[in-house]
Amino acid sequence: MTRTDVLVVGAGPVGVLNALGLAKAGLSVRVLEAQPGVVRSPRAMVYHWAVLDGLERLGVLDDAERAGFTKQEYDYYVFATRERISLNLNVLDGLVAHPYNVHLGQDRLADIALAHLDRTGAAEVAFDTHVSGVTQHDDGVTVRAETPDGTREFSAGWVIAADGAGSGVRKALGLGFDGMTWPEGFVATNVRYDFEAHGYARSTLQVDPRYGAIIAKIDNTNLWRVTYCEGPGLDEAGILDRMPSFFDAILPGDKDYELVQYSPYRMHQRAANTMRAGRVLLAGDAAHATNPIGGLGLTSGLFDTFVLYDALAAVIRGTAPDEVLDRYAEQRLRTFLELASPMAGKNKEFLYHTADPEQLESLRETAKDEQLQIERLKAPARLSTPALV
Repeated sequence: MTRTDVLVVGAGPVGVLNALGLAKAGLSVRVLEAQPGVVRSPRAMVYHWAVLDGLERLGVLDDAERAGFTKQEYDYYVFATRERISLNLNVLDGLVAHPYNVHLGQDRLADIALAHLDRTGAAEVAFDTHVSGVTQHDDGVTVRAETPDGTREFSAGWVIAADGAGSGVRKALGLGFDGMTWPEGFVATNVRYDFEAHGYARSTLQVDPRYGAIIAKIDNTNLWRVTYCEGPGLDEAGILDRMPSFFDAILPGDKDYELVQYSPYRMHQRAANTMRAGRVLLAGDAAHATNPIGGLGLTSGLFDTFVLYDALAAVIRGTAPDEVLDRYAEQRLRTFLELASPMAGKNKEFLYHTADPEQLESLRETAKDEQLQIERLKAPARLSTPALV
């Protein structure tokens, strides 16, 4: 059993980017992923301007921009009245290094990060490796995992659990995941349809108590993400039967769309009671899960990453005490609970349930006032925390 400096569990962007940062710091890393490959189902796909500096430091931003695209404009579209309220990140020109968002499926970002990780020569990646147990020692951690070749054990000085909201590591440690699950069902679809030809911004938040949706362009092949809400208690098995009536109602022109992928899911507002348990650090959805309205889930996970890999590398090298990892756990959990989760909850209620007139009027005023736009568009940066080392 070869021991590595760090085991990273989970090969999504949060896991692989942590591994990349550690490998670039000269540490040995092994990534374990339960699935047979990078997960391709519809997931996060918009990266706020505020996380782009961190992606650039890790060396992956240029590749991400080439694989996806950058954009500044986005709309709130009031479905009932056909009103469009437009905001634009160009108000941040000259104020931040990257005054735009990047659109790219999270699986593609994971691919890019894995390619960079491979080039470091300091990491191994094992797919089809499902963690079933975690044992901590004074100087390290042993992880038991089920693989196609049977049960294996992996040893490391530290573990980063980035294995999603259903985290096997978190469960093996007996950590709680308190909070709530929204009663409705949600459906994320990838469809081909020329929304832009009908005046849609490449990010459109469709506001309506019945037909609320996130409509965002994924790539340059006219592939779009449309995420909508269904009422509580509906059988997931009937989604494909119900789906055409939703698209018939919302599509602005012809109804000839191509369904490429879809994925039903539940939205949560939950968090572990701690993001550190001895030599195990939690990050991303394994630590905290939120509904994706506003893109605050992956944003929070990336901000976890940008402080964690530096802090852990310093602890391993002996240039920082391991108390900095306590500060990581405390600061990142507090930021999620006090900022990210409440913001995402309000976004979800407004977009899918209320079309609140006061909020709509506030958006109209913001769209007319550059300073108000700047303040609103800087909000994702509030989810960052200062470097610990």
